[in-house]
Order: sequence, then structure tokens, then C-alpha cells
Amino acid sequence: MENIMFDKAIAIAIGAIAPALSIGLIGAKAMESIGRNPEAASKIMVPMLLACAFAEAIAIYALVIAFSIH
Repeated sequence: MENIMFDKAIAIAIGAIAPALSIGLIGAKAMESIGRNPEAASKIMVPMLLACAFAEAIAIYALVIAFSIH
């Protein structure tokens, strides 16, 4: 039982690292782009939010996998 809990913890930890880094990089680059060209903020925000949503979906998939480990 304890080994299964450890496996679940490892699965979600590894599965959350990449999306966390991705969202941080996406936000940083979007803010850098808006800082260079403030008029393009409305054009940058929508793709940024979509990219963040896709990265967050990967973390949700990792959570589903962690729950499916028996």
C-alpha cells in the first residue's frame, strides 16, 4: 500500500514539472513581448491563454494517470 502511494506521488510530481515550467516560460515571453510592443497586447493574450490551457491539460493528464495507478 505504501509503495502505491509513493508511485502516485512520483507520477504527479513528474507530470507537473513540465507544465509548471511551460506556463512560466509562456507568461514570461508574453510579458516580454507586450513590454516591447504594448499595442500588440490584445493579439498576444489569446494565444498565451490557449497555450497555458494546453500546458495545464498535460498536468491534468498526469493527475488522471496517478489516480489510475492501483
